[in-house]
Amino acid sequence: MRTLFHLPDQPSSRCDHGVLDLGGHVDTARFHAGIGSLDLLRALRVSRHKCRPLALNVQLPAQWTGDPYLPRLLHEIDLVACHLGAGRRVEQFQLSGGTPALADLRRLMNRLHQRFNFLEHDCGDYSIEVDLRHTNWSTMGALRDLGFNHVSIGVPDLGGETAPKLANHQNPAPIHSLIDAARTFGFRSVNVDLGFGHAWQTTESFAQKLASLLELEPDRLLVFDYARPPQRYRSGAADPQRAFCNEQDKAAMRRLCFEQLADAGYHYLGLGQFVRPDDDLAIAQERGRLRRHCEGFTRHGYCDNIGLGLGAISQIEDLYAQNIDQPKRYQQLLDMDQLPTCRGWRCEAGSQISHMVVERLACDLELDIAALEARYGLVFRQYFCDAWPMLEQLQRNGLIELSERFISILPAGRPQLDAICNLFQQPVGAAQPDSHSEWINHDPFI
Repeated sequence: MRTLFHLPDQPSSRCDHGVLDLGGHVDTARFHAGIGSLDLLRALRVSRHKCRPLALNVQLPAQWTGDPYLPRLLHEIDLVACHLGAGRRVEQFQLSGGTPALADLRRLMNRLHQRFNFLEHDCGDYSIEVDLRHTNWSTMGALRDLGFNHVSIGVPDLGGETAPKLANHQNPAPIHSLIDAARTFGFRSVNVDLGFGHAWQTTESFAQKLASLLELEPDRLLVFDYARPPQRYRSGAADPQRAFCNEQDKAAMRRLCFEQLADAGYHYLGLGQFVRPDDDLAIAQERGRLRRHCEGFTRHGYCDNIGLGLGAISQIEDLYAQNIDQPKRYQQLLDMDQLPTCRGWRCEAGSQISHMVVERLACDLELDIAALEARYGLVFRQYFCDAWPMLEQLQRNGLIELSERFISILPAGRPQLDAICNLFQQPVGAAQPDSHSEWINHDPFI
């Protein structure tokens, strides 16, 4: 089981112990080659028939070159749009990955606007990831003109092997400038990435970096372990020359992160995402409208999720379908007018129950057990019999409130939210580790 509750003298299969796990949006370990383009085509036609709104996610390669990738991406957009139908309403849009030239970005956005109905007057949530090294005030203004109203700023990892590099890495001036630009041009939210766990980092340097970011008051922070980074950082993380700090230092940085962000008023949603209390996602959680899909937390959980580009994931009802992540093969398939779907997964009944439990706990911080039992015709305590003793221990530890009818995450349990949710992601009836009675009593940050 993937857990946050880990004993120091036991080997760990994961570097982050389940904390701030950015791979938790969808369990790609279940994906298999039995799902292909025909499955996606059928799902697209179902989406067209039901005419639900869309959440588009476009993935760009980390090293953007324009040609030959952009023409194939535009062709994929055309193929998918033909099956979805003209003018489908786009309520959420996310552009992730590399940083394209503005001319290429305008071509891409023009094609998307031709094929889909993007909402006016900032009624939709349209976000873009930008690299601090390739973005300035002028770029931010151009992005706003293209319709983006949320921005995620990636801070490059400059290393730290030398003092000058470390000093540059700690310098908040460039990111301060971009945040000022985003607010000047009227972006609705600014997210900043915060990484920890490299060998050159210390608890003191991490605290200094976090404090400098908090002075800028970003709307959101995405905190990640460099051993399990977001997609746009993974090429660097795979560098064999990179080294990571020990688990004790990581635990100290995690603890510091939760403490300082809580003191600054940020709410932890899970999956490494912290938000200010007036952020759209925090308000959606208060109103019971927060959802979690293959791209993370969203206010638009009723949308069909359409992924475009290398490695992009689509989620339509119970089907997950992922594009191939090999550029040459991606281009070959599109040159043959084929969708580049290479694998996926169809969520079965048992997985739907687990997914429902995890989503409601993560998004509402509570679970109505009675409603779940009525919906699926099960006895919760029996169905999740392996998890129930651990839930009882969590209640004794003051992390949750547990009864036959409800589970509620208490304030002390919010930092453990990801690990608590992971209790329900183990396949029903699977063997549990013998040590669970020990790790659940242990300090989860050590």
